[in-house]
Amino acid sequence: MEAFHSQIGIPFPYGFPTTVMNICSRTSSSGNHILSRSTCRMDSRIWSRLPHKLIDRIIAFLPPPAFFRSRSVCKRWYSLLFSSKFLELYLQVSPHCHWFIFFKHKSLKTYISQSSNRNDESERETYEGYLLDPQTLTWYRFSFPFVPTGFYPATSSGGLIGWVSHEAGSKNILLCNPLVGSPSLVPIAPTLRPRLFPSIGSNITSSSIDLVVAGDDLTSPYAVKNLTTESFHVDTNGFYSIWGTTSALPRLCSFESGNMVFAGGRFYCMNSSPFSVLFYGISSNTWSKIQPPMRRFLRSPSLVESGGRLIMVAAVEKSKLNVPRSLRLWSLQDCGTMWVEIERMPQQLYVQFTEMENGKGFNCVGHGNFVVITIKNSDKAVLYEFNSKKWAWVPHCPFVHKDSSVHGGGRGGGGGGVELHGFAYEPRLATPVTALLDQLTLPF
Repeated sequence: MEAFHSQIGIPFPYGFPTTVMNICSRTSSSGNHILSRSTCRMDSRIWSRLPHKLIDRIIAFLPPPAFFRSRSVCKRWYSLLFSSKFLELYLQVSPHCHWFIFFKHKSLKTYISQSSNRNDESERETYEGYLLDPQTLTWYRFSFPFVPTGFYPATSSGGLIGWVSHEAGSKNILLCNPLVGSPSLVPIAPTLRPRLFPSIGSNITSSSIDLVVAGDDLTSPYAVKNLTTESFHVDTNGFYSIWGTTSALPRLCSFESGNMVFAGGRFYCMNSSPFSVLFYGISSNTWSKIQPPMRRFLRSPSLVESGGRLIMVAAVEKSKLNVPRSLRLWSLQDCGTMWVEIERMPQQLYVQFTEMENGKGFNCVGHGNFVVITIKNSDKAVLYEFNSKKWAWVPHCPFVHKDSSVHGGGRGGGGGGVELHGFAYEPRLATPVTALLDQLTLPF
């Protein structure tokens, strides 16, 4: 593996925003809008005498929607979002929220058509995302007016959404925190090789940023081929590699989906024709292959990360009558080559699921103890929770309308069902690791 560049030699400050983008609206699983006012009154004689440090600690434990509602109480609570001291406390004690963010899915043909026909600069795309709390099955809506035209959501990690440029060529990537809006929009240096729609992977922690871009190399203006991988790294120890580490892809690989899953220090993605699992080791800078379980009988296999484990979700359709068709989940064992079946969808629910899916296929996304299975060309989804081993239909997102001109990847054409494409998302009020990117001299 190519050695990283030497240390940056600069301190690591907390970079906090001065403005904030609020969550647009909230809807419960029953479809009714939730009032922001509480039904019980707070006794001012008690709360006014509590120490500020104790109050700050209580507020730091609030989930993001409750925190933003609390900002209307007084000027001091409103200003907490701008307080470095409070945000440092928040990063230390706030509980993790294993949520999901969804965007309206658009095909690659739509992006290509938009890129070639974007002559009217006055028509600006409007971006929307839909946040799902799996604990309460509550939907929230985000708008992204600060994301420039010509980008689509491609990856998510560490409270940040990665947006990638549509245009064929070197790919530009923008990282943003939906909770704080435009001040968090951070550009990444363009990739070195020209690509069309590569697979994108990200792993963002409190001390490092790793990005991987693989495949869809533009071998000519009219042809693409899966040839190479480029990786980006920066950390608080001062080491960085700006797309300087490259690796060849396995021969005849064909990525099944455009995104990667990070688990146990590796980036995983599905390979098709025939099905297999490819993984990229960051430390070794090499690609390897794992055989999936029952690969001859799988349909719509997807990889998700859940609690640090790599999970495969797929429909099993054997021709023999003594093996019922089903949707199953397998976990990759610590040895890195063996799969163990851990769950099956109940047969009655599977019958309902297949009737709605009707052979169109499905996608999956996992986070924490939850997996969401979305049906292609539809806004229908099923949620599975590992702890309780319960399955449930996800309530319809009230902000998604078939005739809406607002799309998760920009402005799209009407017609057909609305398909949601999801990412694991942990809402965070602050992502100080992005300050590392501000301190790099990026070669744009």
